[in-house]
Amino acid sequence: MLCWLSKQRGFSLIEILVGLALLGLIGVAVLSGLTTTFRGVSVSEERVTADSLARSQIEYIKIQDYVQVADYNPDDPANRYELIDIPADLAAAGYSVEINPPELVLSGNGGFELQSITVAVRRNDQLKLSVEIYRVND
Repeated sequence: MLCWLSKQRGFSLIEILVGLALLGLIGVAVLSGLTTTFRGVSVSEERVTADSLARSQIEYIKIQDYVQVADYNPDDPANRYELIDIPADLAAAGYSVEINPPELVLSGNGGFELQSITVAVRRNDQLKLSVEIYRVND
């Protein structure tokens, strides 16, 4: 039995160092994976919030009176599409919604008009989502 122990002399330190190196590599890989996961969750949450705000704004535009492209004035509440009220927690997080002035796509007889409206959602002045919808007067 002593003969067997004498042949193993010095290998225990090398085995420990190799084990620690492998443990360190595994730890770095796990931490890197967790970091990527947390970033992915954050990006996903941001996209879902931007999508929700854009959809809310689009639905709010749909229930408002139609505003002709020629009459549209962002400074006149009677001749513009109104913005939604952003919840306080999202406003505090830097979210905002913009409605670009509508663009005329097609016009016809009898005042028929098809317009394109772009809704943009920003967070801290960075564009997160832009959605274009079409609206026609009845």
